[in-house]
Amino acid sequence: MAQRSSNGRRRFSDKGGKHELDVLAVLSSAFPQWLTSRQIAQRVKAYADSYGELADQAAKAAFAKQFQRDRAKLSAMGIVIESRQPEYSPKTDNQDFASYRLRLGNEPKIRIHFEKEDIPVLAVVNYFVQSLAQAEDFPADISKEPALGLDSIAPGLGIQKIPEGLIEALDSRKYTAAVEINGEKINVVYADSDDLATFMLEHPSSRILTPPVAREAYLKRLEAAVRLKVDESEDAGTHIPIEKRSRGAEKLHFVPQTESEVDRRLKLLLFLSAHMGTDYPIKDLALQFIGFANKEEEEEAVDLIKRDIGILSTVSDDGEIAGSQFFDVDWDLLENKGMVKTTNSLGLERLAGIPPQYVALLAAGASYLSRSSFLSEEGRASADRLSNYLRQYASPGTVPWLSLTGCEVEPIYLPAIREIVRRGEGMEVEYVDVTGEKCKKRLSIERIVVDEGIYWLVGRSEEGEPQNLRISGIIRVHSLPKEGNKRDIDPAPFKGDGKKTPISFVCDAELLTQISEFPEVRIEEKGDSKFRVRMTVSHDSWFVVFCISHSKHIVSVGPKSIRDLIVARAERELSVGGQSS
Repeated sequence: MAQRSSNGRRRFSDKGGKHELDVLAVLSSAFPQWLTSRQIAQRVKAYADSYGELADQAAKAAFAKQFQRDRAKLSAMGIVIESRQPEYSPKTDNQDFASYRLRLGNEPKIRIHFEKEDIPVLAVVNYFVQSLAQAEDFPADISKEPALGLDSIAPGLGIQKIPEGLIEALDSRKYTAAVEINGEKINVVYADSDDLATFMLEHPSSRILTPPVAREAYLKRLEAAVRLKVDESEDAGTHIPIEKRSRGAEKLHFVPQTESEVDRRLKLLLFLSAHMGTDYPIKDLALQFIGFANKEEEEEAVDLIKRDIGILSTVSDDGEIAGSQFFDVDWDLLENKGMVKTTNSLGLERLAGIPPQYVALLAAGASYLSRSSFLSEEGRASADRLSNYLRQYASPGTVPWLSLTGCEVEPIYLPAIREIVRRGEGMEVEYVDVTGEKCKKRLSIERIVVDEGIYWLVGRSEEGEPQNLRISGIIRVHSLPKEGNKRDIDPAPFKGDGKKTPISFVCDAELLTQISEFPEVRIEEKGDSKFRVRMTVSHDSWFVVFCISHSKHIVSVGPKSIRDLIVARAERELSVGGQSS
């Protein structure tokens, strides 16, 4: 507990497990000097009390274990302690002469000025990339440092609202695969192998680079689809009702601070170090770093921040040991006016800011969200501006492509198509059909519609036949100027092209949970834990992708024409050999 000493300074009896803060204080005050293990053990009170002078091997081993644990905690939060062995180190007295210091990196941290209006979308982007970094197999060549320094230059991140749909999507997607699409590497975050297979089939000419297990699982889906039988049964059993999941309006979700006390104190430490001599209302700091919803929570949060500040500004009981005094605090100003003002930092402002690689990751996240359905139109525009702004600070070629499966972003050709529609011109498109073949057509465009998150181009062929094309399947666009009135995009609900194909398939019980949102679906129990699903589809391409992606659960599909399309698409994907690394 922090206490006021007779000379006005606060002292701390180190019983709260603040080793990480003590280590950081010692190494920061010594920088750029390297400190040996013995020097660190002597200067950090928690170590000195426990391990003394490291007089025996047991004490030395105990210190090494605790120090490496604390070092790992700091590293996980973006503060790295590097080590070295001196060129000449006569290891007398059986001591370890390894030395350590803070690693500030070859490139300086980047301090970017964010306007107040940037903070809401920046918080969403930061939440997005932080969540991606937790996925398995996250690419090693992409920095996923938590970048505590972001809090020091962009106050208020912790109290912003995050779209609920984005939280749900990220929570369900815990795996990452590197996928090549048209020569570009994209890091795809997905829920399971079926989910990744859907993404691959919706992006023709793509191939899985890593990990091998994801590539092998996709090949198994294709091979199972080739073996699908034809479902020609006409019998109708008892219909089994299924519960439909309602689609509510998009909500904003408050993400509470769930970090540890050490995490919070480190963020507060870097924020105050980067703003030495500036007055901040303690209530604002409590809102920024903890958050509260009512007066009672506010008082609790303010008390926690006061305690954090006390710990960050204390010295150990033994004045000769560095302890964790990072700066001095104007206590009279804090107690009389509720304002926090710090001075005499140990130089930790060097850690404030964002690593260059993390800037690139933020730029990629902002680019993705600028075209996603998670944000409003105003939010997407803000994300687009933020992406362009961040790219100025990222090294050329370092901004990675990111994507979530099952969450279609606005297709890359959508702006060009919208402009063609606005001008009332015709269009020639190259696209990939249901079997994976590349095709070319000339169309007169009527409108662009969004059906359950999927973007469709509605028009007519040169022969006057109705045409619906999924815009994400278009790989090239050419405008065809012609006379005629300009057409605006029709906001009317999408009713399809009138073509309804009745289909049926037999599947296991596990797949039933995937079809609760299918329109006009009927389920009949067949026995042997198998079920027949009957429904109608308006778009063959969607159903073909669904069946291949979930082929491990499906026994047969009908009619034969649909089953043949599924087999043809699966055989084509296998024949192109695009799944080898």
